[in-house]
Amino acid sequence: MTSAANRFLQGLSPEQRTTASFALDAAERTRWNFIPTESHRREGLQIKAMSPAQRALAHDLLRSALSPGGYLTANAVMELEAVLRDIEGAGARFVRDPEKYFFSVFGTPASRGSWGWRVEGHHLSLHFTIVDGAWVATAPAFLGSNPAEVRQGPRTGLRILAEREDVGRQLVRSLDQAQRAVAIISATAPNEIVTNAKVDITPLTPVGIRADALRPDQRSLLMHLIGVYASLMTGELATARLEALRRAGLDAITFAWAGGTEPRERHYYRIQGPTFLIEFDNSQNDGNHVHSVWRDFDGDFGRDILREHLSSVAH
Repeated sequence: MTSAANRFLQGLSPEQRTTASFALDAAERTRWNFIPTESHRREGLQIKAMSPAQRALAHDLLRSALSPGGYLTANAVMELEAVLRDIEGAGARFVRDPEKYFFSVFGTPASRGSWGWRVEGHHLSLHFTIVDGAWVATAPAFLGSNPAEVRQGPRTGLRILAEREDVGRQLVRSLDQAQRAVAIISATAPNEIVTNAKVDITPLTPVGIRADALRPDQRSLLMHLIGVYASLMTGELATARLEALRRAGLDAITFAWAGGTEPRERHYYRIQGPTFLIEFDNSQNDGNHVHSVWRDFDGDFGRDILREHLSSVAH
């Protein structure tokens, strides 16, 4: 990741490098969002402003953090802007552009010390913090899809985030009546993920059904669903995420659902553990517009690893 970030920066002109670079402690590092509106002005170097060679280096940086499947999914989110542009037509409220995504580097990429980077645009916001070339924080990690299912045109049937939706529905539909009474927290799905784009988050209530109240097959489904989110990252980073969950206690992880349980019905779910939160919402556009995110209560933007680093290393 460090090597890829340095190659990316070295491939830019001085002016581009200035646009893409920020101090690690800059307020910009924790500014984030996933909306298309111009009222949230994004900083960083836009793909549109890069040459083909520079774009290749930017994508190499993205590949350094994501699994092959995760990289394809991130690219599909960006490419879906062209599909959305065709669906909305000339009267669209927002500019839909697959090249309107921004790369930003915070601090100096090096094997010692702390630095970070981000790629962000509509429905994609990925954040990484690296300390001493070994510790990596990978949250917030947001993916969205509009439409959730393409229902017209040459790409009809495309569902970029299908597994996140289908496994969640499979889990809630596997619950018996008593379990559903605990897990289903509302008959109506919220219109947005509850945490939205907040910088600081705390555990949400009500929490839903605990993992230790699930049958073995249901618990396997829950871990499969968590794994779908973790597998966005490289194998090494995904393993580290899952190990952190195990250390914090799998029994205390909860699953909550709101809304309908049939396909194409508006719905929402959350998975919450002692250290992390996953949210999935498919309620906008009559249940055809997904927002999903992984948050870490202490680890977003690398807060935990930076604290540990600062307390253990003389500066």
